[in-house]
Amino acid sequence: MLIKVYAAALQGINAIVITIEVNCSKGVRFFLVGLPDVSIKESHERITSALSVSGFRFPRNQILINMAPADIRKEGASYDLPLAIGILAGAEKIKSDRIADYMMMGELSLDGILKPIRGTLPIALKAKEAGFKGIILPKENAMEAAVVEGLDVIGAEDINQVIRFFNEEIILEPLRLDVKKEFYARQSFYEWDLSDVKGQENVKRAMEIACAGGHNLIMIGPPGSGKSMLAKCIPSILPPLTLEESLETTKIHSVAGKIIKNSALISVRPFRSPHHSISTVAMVGGSSNPQPGEISLSHNGVLFLDELAEFPRLVLEVLRQPLEDRKIVISRAKYAVEYPSGFMLIASMNPCPCGYFNHPERTCICSPVQVQKYLSRISGPLLDRIDIQIEIVPVPFEKISNPKPAESSQTVRERVIRARAIQEERFANEKGVHCNAQMHSRLLRKHAVPDANGLNRLKHAMIRLNLSARAYDRILRVARTIADLDESPSIHSEHLGEAISYRNLDRENWAH
Repeated sequence: MLIKVYAAALQGINAIVITIEVNCSKGVRFFLVGLPDVSIKESHERITSALSVSGFRFPRNQILINMAPADIRKEGASYDLPLAIGILAGAEKIKSDRIADYMMMGELSLDGILKPIRGTLPIALKAKEAGFKGIILPKENAMEAAVVEGLDVIGAEDINQVIRFFNEEIILEPLRLDVKKEFYARQSFYEWDLSDVKGQENVKRAMEIACAGGHNLIMIGPPGSGKSMLAKCIPSILPPLTLEESLETTKIHSVAGKIIKNSALISVRPFRSPHHSISTVAMVGGSSNPQPGEISLSHNGVLFLDELAEFPRLVLEVLRQPLEDRKIVISRAKYAVEYPSGFMLIASMNPCPCGYFNHPERTCICSPVQVQKYLSRISGPLLDRIDIQIEIVPVPFEKISNPKPAESSQTVRERVIRARAIQEERFANEKGVHCNAQMHSRLLRKHAVPDANGLNRLKHAMIRLNLSARAYDRILRVARTIADLDESPSIHSEHLGEAISYRNLDRENWAH
C-alpha cells in the first residue's frame, strides 16, 4: 500500500514541505532514498525499538521510502515520527484517512518518547501556508508552534499517543494560545537597568543616542570602568520588539535550537556576547549543517563584543558587510542560505595593552607606538562603521557612594521611543529604512542637511581629525538623531558639535 506523509526541511530560516512516500509490498528488504543523511538512515533502529515498546511490531514487508524532493538533502532525527507513522499506515496497522491533513515532525527515543526538535516556528508557518489542517509535534515544541493562528497544533508526548489519535481511540486537543497576551506579558523584564549604574552620564547619553538612531557604538576605557555593565543595559532602553520583529527573531533562534522548551515568542531584544576566541564560522554561521551565527542570532537586538582588540582580525572583518547590508549570505559548494543580520554592534576595549592609557590616577606603561599598534588591531574601515566612539573613565568614589538613584531605563526608553516614532514617520515611504543609522546618501542629502554654521564646523572637524568620507556620513546620521531627540526638524551647529565629539577615538587622533 502506498501512503504519503508530510514533514518539512529547513532552508535558512524558512522551511519547505517534504513528502515522505512509503510503499509496503511483499518482501523483507528496507529501502530509504531521497538524500537522507546518516541520522535519518539510522532511524530504522529507533523506530523498531519505539514501536516494540508501544506494542507494535515493525512490519515484515518490503518497505520503500522516498523523501521528496529527492534533490534536497534531509538532515536530522526529526523525521523519525513521520517515517514511523508512514510505515505503520503503509502496512495498514493504523488508519490513514486523516494522515494527509497533518504535517508531522519529531525525534523518537528508544522507548517511543518524542524529543523536541529545532525550527518549529518556520515549520509551523510553512504548514499553514501549504494548507495543512494541523501539525503534530513533541509536546515541548507545541507552544512555539501555537503562535501560528489558524493551525491546529497538537503536542504529543510519545508515538503511542499519535497512533491512537489516528486510530480515533483518543482525542488530542489542539493547543490554543493568546499570542498577543503572551507576547506583551513578557516584554517588561530586564535584568539590568541604567538606574543601577552610578555616574558615566556622558556614556549614558551616547547610549541613548545610539539606541534612538540604531547606531553602532564603541566604548574604550580602562578595566573596571563599567563598560560591560553599561552594555548589558542597552536592551532595556531600546524600543520594545514589535510582533513582526518577534516572529522573525524567534524563527532564527528556533532554527538554531536556542528556544527554551515550552516557550512561545521571544519578547525581548536579543543580547549576544560571544567570547573573543570565537571562530569565523561561529560568528557568521554556516558549517556543513547550516546554522545561524552570532550576527544572525543578534538580529533585531544587540551584538556585544567585549575586548574588541582581542578578537581575531578575520572575525572582525567579516562584520563589515553584514553591518552595511543587514543580511549575510553564506555560500558553500552544496548550498547557499541567507540569514538576516540587522543588529546593533556594541563594542568595548581597553585603550592600550596595559589598559591604563589616559587613566586619571594610574600610570600607563605603554609607549605611544604600543598604543597605536594596539588600536590598529581594529581596521579603519570597521572603525568607520561604528558611528559613536566614546571614551570612558572610572567613576570617582563620590559618585559611587552617592545614594541618589540614577535615571531609570524606562525614562530613557520613553525618549528613545519618541525619537524612533519621528524616524518611522520620516521613512514611512522608504523600503527597508526604519531609523537614522540606515540612511543612505540620498536620504542624508534630503533629511540631514546642516545649516551654514554647522557645515563650517563639520568642515574644520574633517580636516583636523582627518576623517574619511564614510565618517562624514556617520556624523550627519548621529547629528540627525540628536536633533530628533531634541524634536528639532533641522540640524543645528550644537547637534553637529555633539556628533563630532563622538568621533574622538579615530586612529589619527587617539594617541595624541
